[in-house]
Amino acid sequence: MSVKNITKYSFKDIFSISTVLFEEACTIDHSTQQNNYTIYWIKEGSGIYNIDFEQYEFTDNVLFFLSPGQVFTVDTEQIKTAYKLSFKRDFYCIQTHDAEVACNGILFNNIYETPFVKPCEKDTQKLNFIIESLIDEFQQNETAQYDMLQSYLKQFIINSVRIKKENHTLKEDSDTRLFKDFSLLVEQNFKTMHTVTEYAKRLGLSPKSITKHFQKLGKKTPSDFIKTRILLEAKRLLIYTDKSVKEIAFELGYNDPAYFSRFFTKAIAKSPLQFKKEY
Repeated sequence: MSVKNITKYSFKDIFSISTVLFEEACTIDHSTQQNNYTIYWIKEGSGIYNIDFEQYEFTDNVLFFLSPGQVFTVDTEQIKTAYKLSFKRDFYCIQTHDAEVACNGILFNNIYETPFVKPCEKDTQKLNFIIESLIDEFQQNETAQYDMLQSYLKQFIINSVRIKKENHTLKEDSDTRLFKDFSLLVEQNFKTMHTVTEYAKRLGLSPKSITKHFQKLGKKTPSDFIKTRILLEAKRLLIYTDKSVKEIAFELGYNDPAYFSRFFTKAIAKSPLQFKKEY
């Protein structure tokens, strides 16, 4: 999203909301890596976004949720009305929230699910009211402004979680719980643990049992799941750091850089250096 024609309200560089009200093309031609938690609400408009190298096409009234570290690229966008909410971890994530509305809940830090939701007309009215209240609060200089802003942000996130749950059936059976536990474990350990056996031991299950649970959910194999997360991080490091392939290999737990390069090339059909040059 370009910086032109945008009104921004900020609170101490830890929370901000930007409003976009115009009718013209508004594109950027490069990737950006998210430093904050960010919510894009495209009320009126269309376009194609790339998030962590996956393409998402949208038309009108859609909410995108991005976490720090994710790669965000605008292919095309034609925006008439939109909002961007951005906050640092210290503003919201350090608070104790219900698991579903926390920073590791349904909306954020969940790279394995679709990163957007579409509100209905009734939901849109609720979100509009919260946005208007936020902007009004930003323009005030009253007592406990921090708490008020945080409260409105939490309301916005809670409503978004409800929309997500309403539109996407979120199962809570044993298979789904295992998948969530496995996902979290991979997210915490993918740089040091590369085999299904290692994760199976942590979960007190056999590798074969985990594979069966994944099959029931129609998910990729546990081994492919681990590889996908490692490759995503490798891509991020190649594009957004000046680290050498050897340094990236070591950071991702590969003591043999040549083996890492072969692993990357086989999966992507490009060498690490070729990927870095062409992206």
